[in-house]
Amino acid sequence: MSSKKYFFGWGNIKKGITEIIRIYSDRPSFFSKKRIESGIAFIIAQWGMVFYLLKKYPDLSMTDIIMWATIEFGVSGYILHQIQKEKKVENFTEENQDN
Repeated sequence: MSSKKYFFGWGNIKKGITEIIRIYSDRPSFFSKKRIESGIAFIIAQWGMVFYLLKKYPDLSMTDIIMWATIEFGVSGYILHQIQKEKKVENFTEENQDN
């Protein structure tokens, strides 16, 4: 009798919970606390923006829709810029430690 391995098996769930706990402890974690928190903030902001658009869509003018899209692209661009900036700093630090 063969047992199938599923991605969301108990071992992976336990490892995920352990890593989440490690984020807020002094022990090293696979995940970055800053990225997790900024990702959660981004998702909440996106839900709010989409909810606003769905509720107010019939009453919005073209100017309002353009302003909404500008804010959406601005927030997305800012988040991507912060992630890329963080990657550059991490790579620069790792290169300096190797020398």
